[in-house]
Amino acid sequence: MLAALLDPASVAGIIVQSIVVLGCLILGTRYGGMGLGLISGIGLTALVFLLGLAPGEPPVQVILTIVAVIGCAATLQQAGGLNVMMQYAEKFLRKKPEMITILAPLSTWLLTVLCGTGHVVYTMFPIIQDIAVKKGIRPERPMAVASTASQMGIMASPVSVATVSLASMLAEHAGVTDTSYSIPQILMVALPSSLGGVLIAALWSLRRGKDLDKDPVFQEKLKNPEFKKALYSKGESLMGTTFPKQSYRSMWIFFGAIVVVTILGASEALRPLVPNDDGKLAPMSMTLAIQMIMLLAGAIILLTCKVEANKVASTQVFKAGMTAVFSVFGVAWMANTFFASHIDVLKGGLGDVVQSAPWTYAIVLFVVSQLVNSQAAALVAIAPLGLALGVDPKIIVGFYSAAYGYFILPTYPSDLACIGFDNTGTTRIGKYIINHSFIIPGLISVIMSCVIGTVLAQALL
Repeated sequence: MLAALLDPASVAGIIVQSIVVLGCLILGTRYGGMGLGLISGIGLTALVFLLGLAPGEPPVQVILTIVAVIGCAATLQQAGGLNVMMQYAEKFLRKKPEMITILAPLSTWLLTVLCGTGHVVYTMFPIIQDIAVKKGIRPERPMAVASTASQMGIMASPVSVATVSLASMLAEHAGVTDTSYSIPQILMVALPSSLGGVLIAALWSLRRGKDLDKDPVFQEKLKNPEFKKALYSKGESLMGTTFPKQSYRSMWIFFGAIVVVTILGASEALRPLVPNDDGKLAPMSMTLAIQMIMLLAGAIILLTCKVEANKVASTQVFKAGMTAVFSVFGVAWMANTFFASHIDVLKGGLGDVVQSAPWTYAIVLFVVSQLVNSQAAALVAIAPLGLALGVDPKIIVGFYSAAYGYFILPTYPSDLACIGFDNTGTTRIGKYIINHSFIIPGLISVIMSCVIGTVLAQALL
C-alpha cells in the first residue's frame, strides 16, 4: 500500500502529490509572501525526497528580471521620484473632486502602470478619503475601486513582475507553441483591457451604498464631536511639498528606461546580435535586455540623484518586491516539479478540455492567484502548464487579467490599508468575510478585462 502511494506514476501517487502542493499553498498564505516561498520548500522537498519526482527548473531568468526591476524602482523611491508622481496624482484628483469615484481608480491604475507595483499607492488612500468626505461622497465608492485598480494596473505595466514573467514564459515556450509575443504586443492587449475593466468597475461604483447624509451608521458617528473634528480637519496632502531637482530627475530617468524597454521589445533590430543555443547569431532576448536597462537606469539614478545607497534596501518597494521574488521562487519551483513530472498524463486528461473550453484555464489561474496572493506567482505556476497543454498563446494573453484573484478574500495589504485609511468605516469587511467592499469591483474589473482582452487578442495578435 505504501509503495503504491509513493509511486510517482500511480493515481494514488498523483493524488498524494496534489495534496502536498495544495496544502503548502494554503498553509503558506497564512504567513505572507516570504512564508509562502519557504513553505513551498517543504512541498518541494517532499515531492523530490519522499515521493520520487525529478526536481523541476526554478525560474531563474524571471527572478533575475524581477530583481533588476525592483532594484531600479526602489532606487527611484529613495530618490523621491515616487513622491513626485503621487503629488501629480493628487493635483489631478483635487482639480475635479466631484469626479473622485472615476478619477481615483484612474490615478492608482496609472501609478501602478508607471512604477510596476501596486504597493506605491498607499499614500493615495488618505488623500482619496479626504477629497471624498469633503465633497460628501461615500468614501467606499472611490476607495474600494481605487484599491482594485492599483492591482489591475500590474497587467498594463511594461515593468511589472507579472508582465515580465509572462513575456519570459512565452519566449521560453516558443519552441513548443511556435509563437512568442513581446512586451509591446502583450501590452497592446493588456493595457486597454485592464483600463476598460477598471473604468466599468468605477462606473458601477458611482451609485454603490448610501450617500453619507443618508447613512445612519455614519450619521451616528458624527454625533461624536472628536470624530467629526478629526474627519473634517485638514487631511493629508502632498500639495504644499517642494521636492529637490534630483527627485524630478530620477522620475524622468525611470520613465526613459520604460520607453527604452518598450522600444527594444517592439524592434528586434535594435538589440545586439548574440550567439543562440545553436551557435547562430540572433537578437538578444528581451529578458536580458530588460535586466540590463533596469540595472543601467538604477545606476544612473544612484549616481546623479543624490541617493543614499544604504537606504535603498529599506524602501517599501524593495521589501515588497523581494518578498514577491521569494514567493515566485518557491511556488514556481514546486509547481514546475509537480506539473513537469505529469505533463503527459495532464495532456491526455485535460488537453482536450482546455483546448475546447479555454476559459477553464482562466478559472484555474484565477483560483491559484487567490491561493498564492500574487499575479506573478500564479502566472509562473499555471501559464507554462497551459502552454504545455496546447492553450493558444493568444488565449494566455487575453486572459492575463485572470491572474488577479486575490481580492476574493480581503487579506491583501493594499485592501487592508484601504480599509484602515477610511475613517468613516464605509470601506469594510462584511459579516460573512466575503461580502467586503472589494468583491464586486474586483469581479467586474477582472471579468470585463478578460472579455475585452480575449477579443483584442484575437483581433490584434
